[in-house]
Amino acid sequence: MGSLLTESVWGWSVFAMVFLAILVFCWTYIRRYQSQQESEVVSTVTAICALAVALITSSLLPVDIFLVSYMKDSRGSYKEWAADNITRQNIEDTVLYGYYTLYSIILFCVFLWIPFVYFYYEEKEDEDPSKCSQVKNSLKYTLGFVFICSILLLIGAFVPLNVPKSQNSTEWEKVKFLFKELGSSRKTPLPATDGLAALSFPISTLTLIGMLAVITYTAYGMSALPVNLIRGTRSVVYERLQNTEDLEEVEQQVETIKSKCMDGRPLSMGDRKALQKLQEKLRTLRRRDRHLETTERSCWLKFCCALRPFKIALGIFFISVAFLFIIALFLSNLDKALHSVGFDSGFIIFETNLENPLNKLLLVLQTVFPLDYVLIAVITMYLVFTSMAGIRNMGIWFFWIRLYKIRSGRTRPQALLFLCMILLLMVLHTSYMIYSLAPQYVMYGSQKYQEHINHTSFSSRQGNSNATWVTKMCDAKAPADQCTVTRTYLFLHKFWFFNVVYYFGNWAFIAVFLIGLIVSCCKGKRSVIEGEVDDDDSDLSDDDLMERHHV
Repeated sequence: MGSLLTESVWGWSVFAMVFLAILVFCWTYIRRYQSQQESEVVSTVTAICALAVALITSSLLPVDIFLVSYMKDSRGSYKEWAADNITRQNIEDTVLYGYYTLYSIILFCVFLWIPFVYFYYEEKEDEDPSKCSQVKNSLKYTLGFVFICSILLLIGAFVPLNVPKSQNSTEWEKVKFLFKELGSSRKTPLPATDGLAALSFPISTLTLIGMLAVITYTAYGMSALPVNLIRGTRSVVYERLQNTEDLEEVEQQVETIKSKCMDGRPLSMGDRKALQKLQEKLRTLRRRDRHLETTERSCWLKFCCALRPFKIALGIFFISVAFLFIIALFLSNLDKALHSVGFDSGFIIFETNLENPLNKLLLVLQTVFPLDYVLIAVITMYLVFTSMAGIRNMGIWFFWIRLYKIRSGRTRPQALLFLCMILLLMVLHTSYMIYSLAPQYVMYGSQKYQEHINHTSFSSRQGNSNATWVTKMCDAKAPADQCTVTRTYLFLHKFWFFNVVYYFGNWAFIAVFLIGLIVSCCKGKRSVIEGEVDDDDSDLSDDDLMERHHV
């Protein structure tokens, strides 16, 4: 029992240290991007808490794997303290209750807290709104999100988990099967999993939305970030010289149009429109000149130039990790395509047939806890940073409309909430991404079991037989009483149809990464003030910010 206490305390102690590190990271990250002019305490706290909850949920994965793995020894036998099934069940229930708590908080953030705060600040931008009116209108819009959450919970509680056994079933038989499953009560041998299906369905739905964000932003960021680090930016001196030439050219065009009305004649409609466009372009060029002048005189630019070799090395490391991810994801998907049970099972495979480098690495590191914890943290942070790179380059879009831009020190409260909502959904999808990259590690960790094999020989035909016990890694073919499945896996594979979508989403992720890599390689060097000045800025002017830099 002492070994049980020691190993449990060790696993949860590492989780507690990671918890504190996540809070520090989220506070630093959000404070870096929030607007200095429009800083709001409520939106800042909301963004920090939402992102922290998502990262803490992902950090629970290695704890879950650590606990199930250390129930068994290297020979595949349960340790003395884990020999009792009730003890093993109590340990896993602790992890499951942790998931219940964190996932419930995530639902609260996505469907109530973040929408309320967002609509509150949207109402605040109206002319002279009262506090009561702001709260009332915010609650009115938020109730729509609460209604959607309630529907998802009800669907999760009653949706059928199985499919008809017969592949030749008629449509009417499938409909009868559906109603039969809806009317039947779910019975499970695990008391702690009574509400797992109800909670898993809305979480899986959010994970599905996170998958779309990962395909859009993360896949592109994984290719754009390392390429930009390796290639670097254009020379600030050359950029300023080119901007000055453009400025002089536009000023000359403006003077040419204005000279047409020197004698008092009004300008034509075409000339007025052309003059307006040129004046807008002139303002943009002057803003660029101020930014370039400030950047040219800054010590930060000289420091970045000194770090150029480090950036190249970091870019090479990032692109290497990206290719490792893509190769592991491709092998995992290919294995499912060739050896899975089938479409109706969610492409579940009973054993790993194609060697996956990341899966093998995690299994090796898992034997020396917390090395696998460190690698999972690195993978999660890598996905967050590449996602952030994709969001910074592309902005936040709703179909073809760009809603917000994400800029260091100038992100509005609404954009900050949108950003954290997207990152929260992306981190939710990270658990399935890690499962796709290392399926055996996520499902069973480093658990082993002993299989009884009979050897038939001449002596055995005379009534004598010898038998041996072979130690094997746990997989889906292993006996249920010999290997303990992680609670993470139960959440990920509660509904087979979500796994089908995730499977095809992984192929889309690979395709977008390759397309993004080609686009990033074909583009020229970035501007040294990339994203700071654009013609279609929807954010507030940065004139005050520039004045403070001059001071």
